[in-house]
Amino acid sequence: MTQEMSSADPASATMSRCEGHDAVVGLLLDALRKLADAGEVDPACRIAGTACVILRRCAPAAEHRFNALLHRLSRRLQKVD
Repeated sequence: MTQEMSSADPASATMSRCEGHDAVVGLLLDALRKLADAGEVDPACRIAGTACVILRRCAPAAEHRFNALLHRLSRRLQKVD
C-alpha cells in the first residue's frame, strides 16, 4: 500500500489490518485444532495458553478465542499419574 492510499483513506487501511489479523487468528486456531487432532494435545494447549497471555491486553477478542480453544482442548489431556 502506498502512502497516498493510506493517507487518503485511513479507515480502509485499518479495516484491512483488522481483517488480516482475524484471518491469521483463525488460521492459528485451525492449526492448533489440527495439532491436537494429531495427538499433540499438550503442545496445542501450551501454545494456546501462550497466545492468551500475549493477546490479553492488546487483542482481547482474539484472546477470548484462544482461551475458548484452550478450555475445549484441556478436556482431552491425558492425566499424569
